[in-house]
Amino acid sequence: MPSITKYTKFIPYTYFIAITVCWFTIINRSNGLVAYPILLLGIPFLWQIIKPNKKLNFILGVWFICISSYLILAYLSLILDVFSIAYNVKKVMLYGGIFVFITFAMSSWILRNSLKETI
Repeated sequence: MPSITKYTKFIPYTYFIAITVCWFTIINRSNGLVAYPILLLGIPFLWQIIKPNKKLNFILGVWFICISSYLILAYLSLILDVFSIAYNVKKVMLYGGIFVFITFAMSSWILRNSLKETI
């Protein structure tokens, strides 16, 4: 059991690396070479897994908490019909909402890891 708890602190980093790879794959299908700079977004998370740094961990946590908070506000404005949108878009918003709230949870987890202990 101690080995499982040892690796659970790396779950948020692998989540953001997986999101970066998925985003790269989707953009690469349509735009080709333009998608490669997207892979640079995964470097800080990979660095945290290989050689953890408490300051970088705190910066990543705060940065992604801010971004995901903005995404939650945008998602809530769409849910509350601040803007009129098509019905098909509302069906897709369910998956977007799941993504937004999981991103907020993972960034909170990163921030908690940086405040609680050293990795």
